[in-house]
Amino acid sequence: MDLHTRKLRAFVVLAEELNFSRAAGRLFLAQQALSRVIREIEDEVGATLFTRTTRKVELTPAGEVFRDGALAALAALDRASAEARRREHTVSGVLHLGHTVGAALELTAPILSEFASRYPDVEVRSHEYPLDEPDSGLISGAADVSIIRLPDSTPDVDTVPLFTEPLVALVATSHRLSGRVSVRAAELLDDPVTLSELEDPARRDFWSLGGFRGPESPATVVTVGSVTEELQIVASGRAISITAAAATRFMPFPGVEYLPITDAPRSVVALAWVGGATPLVAHFVETALAVRDRETDLVSAIEHPHVRS
Repeated sequence: MDLHTRKLRAFVVLAEELNFSRAAGRLFLAQQALSRVIREIEDEVGATLFTRTTRKVELTPAGEVFRDGALAALAALDRASAEARRREHTVSGVLHLGHTVGAALELTAPILSEFASRYPDVEVRSHEYPLDEPDSGLISGAADVSIIRLPDSTPDVDTVPLFTEPLVALVATSHRLSGRVSVRAAELLDDPVTLSELEDPARRDFWSLGGFRGPESPATVVTVGSVTEELQIVASGRAISITAAAATRFMPFPGVEYLPITDAPRSVVALAWVGGATPLVAHFVETALAVRDRETDLVSAIEHPHVRS
């Protein structure tokens, strides 16, 4: 027996209507054509499925059994077709996400939540990289996409900004500028500055306020390997640190004050990838930007924080 779905659907419609005229109308068939289809089905099944009189059409006991089977078969086929179409367009796989300390700050959770909602078949494996790996896995290829702070001189890197932040100076409570509401960059140039062992000259220049220094007054650098070590050195008075304003929310530390730098450039948090965006990376970037554009109040609070010492 080789009953195709067109015949089965015609049978089901007639079983529902029990009227050849109405069933034929629903199927956009002539009544004679519908009658011929039903006879072909009965011949193939080998049983009478309907009793017909001039006054009514009824299912026979065999017809009732066949109706139930036909409905189940069609429903199963419809489910299989829908699942096949879904799988054809499903985005799946593993996305390796690298990030520096703080990632995308308060936007991190909304971005990851939205991405999981949009692409439930994608597993996101995130990894925080230390201060001396500011590319967050891009150079090694361990990360498909990273959340980094610019500037960055990684070769062939593509970036798209998420938001910017003002810079602050971390100083000890015993520092000469302690207690100030804000400072200017020029007031900080004589202090040693904490930096990780960065090989990227653009980053070293940015985080040591290089734009305010002349060639005759390079920064004196105190090398640090972690945020905790950096805070301990600042609190001891050995050096200051130039960092983003988010530090006031994410890195409170005894003995350290946070002073906004009124004339410093802003820190840019960006999404970055190397060698062209894969479909997974493109979907993540699209999602992150959509969340950024939707969460305007959150972004405004990040970009224009109320900095307290």
